[in-house]
Formats: sequence, C-alpha cells, structure tokens
Amino acid sequence: MTMTVSSTMPREASPDASRGAGGPDPVRRRATRFWTMRRRDAAAGYLFIAPQLAGVVLFVLIPVGLAIVYSLNKWNIFTGQLSFVGGANYAALAADPQLPSVLGATAVFSLGVVVLNIALGLGLAVMLNRRFRGVTFFRTLFFSPVVISVVAWTLVWGFLLQDNGGINALLAQIGIHGPNWLQEGPTAMGAVIVTQVIRSVGVNMVLFLSALQGVPGELYEAARIDGAGSRTIFTRITLPLISPTLLLTGIITIVGALQAFAQIAVLTEGGPALSTTVLVYYVFQQAFTFNNIGYGSTLALMLLTFVMLLTVLQWQLRRRWVFYEN
Repeated sequence: MTMTVSSTMPREASPDASRGAGGPDPVRRRATRFWTMRRRDAAAGYLFIAPQLAGVVLFVLIPVGLAIVYSLNKWNIFTGQLSFVGGANYAALAADPQLPSVLGATAVFSLGVVVLNIALGLGLAVMLNRRFRGVTFFRTLFFSPVVISVVAWTLVWGFLLQDNGGINALLAQIGIHGPNWLQEGPTAMGAVIVTQVIRSVGVNMVLFLSALQGVPGELYEAARIDGAGSRTIFTRITLPLISPTLLLTGIITIVGALQAFAQIAVLTEGGPALSTTVLVYYVFQQAFTFNNIGYGSTLALMLLTFVMLLTVLQWQLRRRWVFYEN
C-alpha cells in the first residue's frame, strides 16, 4: 500500500506575494503618504528662507541676546572678567547727566533728516515724473550719491565744510564770510543733517517715482475735467494713492536716521561739546572709547527699543492715513 505523505514544511513567500496581488510596496506607500505635496512645498519654502533666517539668528538674535547679558554685567575687557551687577547699568541711565543732551541731539537729527528726506524725495519724484529731455540724466544724478561709500562721501564733505573749504570759498566770492561749519553747534548739526539727506534722498526719490508711475492717469484726467486744480489733484488723488509708499519711506528713513554713525564719526566726532552726539555714536563712545561695555550695551538696548516703538507706532497709524486700493 502506497501512502502519500504531504510535506508540512512552509514554503518561503515570494516578494511579489508579500506585496499582494499587484499592490505597491508598503514602505514606498508609507513614504509617499508622508511626503505629500503640502510637505514638499513647505520644505521648499523653508529652504528658500533658510539664508535669511540664518542671517537673523546670527546678526540679530544672538547680538541682542549678548547685549542683554552684557547689560547685566560689568566686563573688564583687559582681564576678560564678567562681574554681575544686575540693574546697575539701567539705573545709571537715569543718573547720566549727558544722556538728555544726547537724546535731544538724536531727536533733532532724526526729525531734520526725516522731514527733509521725505519732502525733498517726494518733490524730486514729482518733478522727474514728467517727460522732458534729459530726465534720465537727472534721475541718475540724484540717485548716484546712494551708491557712493558713506565714508568717502563724508570725507569729501568734511573738506568742503572746513573753515577754509570749498563752500566758504564760494561764499567769499559773493562777499559772505562763512562760519566754521563743523565747529559751531547749530551749523555743525545742520551740516551733518544736510550731508545725510543729500546722500540718501535718492532712495526715497526712486520709491516715490515708482509709486507715482503707478497712479492711473484716468484719475487725473477726470479730476481736470471736473475743474480740479493742481493742488487739489495732488492732495486728493496723488497723496492718498502713494500713502503706502509714504509709510514705507517713513519707516526706512526713521530707522536709518537713528542708526547714522559714519557721518557723525567722520565729520564732527560728536562735537562741538555734545551738539552732534546722537545715541548710536554715544553707544560707540561708551562701549569702545571708554571701555564701558555693560553701559554701552544698555544704551544699545534703549536704542533698539526706540526703533521698535517708532516702527510699531507708524504701523498702527497706517489704519488712519494709509489708503489701500481694493
């Protein structure tokens, strides 16, 4: 009698059988399910902003964090020793007899730069927004100081503003004895403001010029048909439509004025007395001239606070006087 013995040994499953009848690989299916279109777009976005984020971390967040640490300590740069002093540096702000003069000079300088820069930039943009022969040359001429090195620009103006410099030589030709521009308080501040405005007004001019060219010409034609004059057209049509650019230039100009350093350092070194010692230059003096790193860091944090408060204030005021076309 012949007996048929069936094999009980399990057979090894083939790879195709483990995947199912024609089904995809489970590992590949899980990877596909994880790597969705949204996640791919998010990853691409993070890669694009990674250089900017690295710059913010390296040049903003880390320096601000170090400034906070230094403001709570007294740092002896010769021995490298940090001594914790708590709020002593912040208390020194209220007892600093020079700080009111520094803040006053900062306010005068910033106000002068902002008002003149925005007004002159808008005026130049309005004039150069017309078609006439040589308009490209004048646009390039007024913008060219922006691309010049700040130090080189300031050094040239330093020679021109000396007692026997080029400006006084020109005034002497018409019988006017010019002052010593950089050695007298009021004229020193005025000279620094004018030097800063002439160099940086080209940026605002270009921004305003771009905004003016975006205003629809049909609005001007309709206003003229209704009998509106040039002043009415400018105040009722032009200014409201370019108000977002006014907000942008206001923020940029104020921040730039509060950070102006090279002009002060090269032209006047904060003098005469404290008439041109703005806050950012006072920070430099305390930290690197008097080696008071802790107090200089405290002043730098105060400057940062001023910049942030003014920026937030302007951003909040945009709801009242900035017109956004729907």
